[in-house]
Amino acid sequence: MITVLALAAVCANAQAQDIEAGKKKAEACAACHGATGNSTVSAFPTLAGQNARYIYLQLKDYKEGRRKNPMMSAVAQGLEKKDMQDLAAYFAAQKQSRTGFKAEQARIEAGAKKAEESLCAMCHLGGMKGQNEVPRLAGQHPEYIIAQLKAFKARERTNDAGNMTSLAQTLSEDDMVNLAHWISDLH
Repeated sequence: MITVLALAAVCANAQAQDIEAGKKKAEACAACHGATGNSTVSAFPTLAGQNARYIYLQLKDYKEGRRKNPMMSAVAQGLEKKDMQDLAAYFAAQKQSRTGFKAEQARIEAGAKKAEESLCAMCHLGGMKGQNEVPRLAGQHPEYIIAQLKAFKARERTNDAGNMTSLAQTLSEDDMVNLAHWISDLH
């Protein structure tokens, strides 16, 4: 029992160090993603409250060229595995704040219907909370959601094992906007 408690204390201390190390490393991320990962610019995703595993894998994908963005790919090139883990731990530990976007009720309802039809909760879970390598979508900027859905549909973003690429083929632009309104309204 004492060994288990000691191991738990060591793990908790290591996680706290990762978060603190991540906080320092995240200073370079603040211009786009906000100091606590709450982006105020709709083109950049909010990272606060995102799944640590998802953040880590996205940084790794940028570094290894599986996900492409000139700015993020360049940033990721300078990151080591530990840096990515620390950043992921820090942003995952932050509290997401509301985006300030005023979603339209009719679009929220249409988006909820499309999400149910498309079985979004099978991967992203109820409330779009995400899990492991599947991102949390709840509360994300609608413009960012639309851009990612369009990138999946155009096969410009392909680091998803094909699931989102396949689903996006079935979505109209109106569906994407409706889903984005619904997602941004969740918290």
